Amino acid sequence: MPAPATLDIDLNALAANYRTLEAIGGVPVHPVVKADAYGLGAAACARRLMAEGARTFFVARTSEGEQLRAAIGAAAAIYVLDGCLAGRAARLRAADLRPVLNTGDQLAEWRAAGGGACGVQIDTGMNRLGFRPEAAPEPFEGLDMVLSHLACADDPTEPMNGRQRDAFAAAAARYPGTVRSFANSGGIFLGADYGFDASRPGICLYGGGPEGRPDDRIRPVATFTAEVLQVRDVPAGESVGYSRGYVAKTPRRIATVAAGYADGVLRSYSPEGRVWVGGARQPIVGRVSMDVCAVDVTGLEVAVGDPVELFGPNRMLDDAAAAVGTVAWELLTSVAGRVQRVYTG
Repeated sequence: MPAPATLDIDLNALAANYRTLEAIGGVPVHPVVKADAYGLGAAACARRLMAEGARTFFVARTSEGEQLRAAIGAAAAIYVLDGCLAGRAARLRAADLRPVLNTGDQLAEWRAAGGGACGVQIDTGMNRLGFRPEAAPEPFEGLDMVLSHLACADDPTEPMNGRQRDAFAAAAARYPGTVRSFANSGGIFLGADYGFDASRPGICLYGGGPEGRPDDRIRPVATFTAEVLQVRDVPAGESVGYSRGYVAKTPRRIATVAAGYADGVLRSYSPEGRVWVGGARQPIVGRVSMDVCAVDVTGLEVAVGDPVELFGPNRMLDDAAAAVGTVAWELLTSVAGRVQRVYTG
């Protein structure tokens, strides 16, 4: 039976974005499928990307890597960005996962367990994960990738991008013959000198733009819709939702929609959130509840059971995120498990 709220995932659009990013960057794309492919389903997305030629994936957690390995088999390399945490080496090796080592302690843990294929992350200024360049290890057996991460790739004018690129080039030169991976989604659009040997896009694969706004080169992949549960007339002066968060100044027609914050509709959607319903972009009114939200549909032909698009081709992901003061990454990963995933393509 159809669910009252669904996340429709267009795998053909995902594949098209993969090909676009590979063409723009000029180097192989190694997809980032952490956080269950940003909420879209890592197994389904990875299988479709493998059909396009992807053979290397990145996850954040050991458990994510184990689940992905079980889903896709042995045909692809899977790197774990957390690295080799204490006590995790045996699990990594058992699932044929490659840790991205971030500290000397992680390197020692991996070596003590027998080592094997792995990566090393160089911190070129983000101060998040990785070795500082001056503390990076000497080349060692099993090291097959060196990588870093851009902090400001969504802003092409930011001078830090060039500083990080140059710092990475200098550090990576210590590891001849090792794959160098630097550009994330935004970095792919910064120029050929950011490409090195392989890119690691995430958000642009899944429909977000490289600069935090829609980009015509990137196709929407996910469409979050919920159905109308009830439509009512609200007289002037009456309120909608908890705490009288919205008071009608004039008579309004209000649709109650089957998606709330337990589904991934952030409470910050009100009062600036907009949805697509009845062929128009309409405001969410009142407080978002756990299971429902209210939409002003005054003047529209809207009935019970009609779909309401929270983001998708008519309400672009980046625009929906900006309206509520967040980013596309958070909107996608906030869509809850009870929202049914439906795959096409």
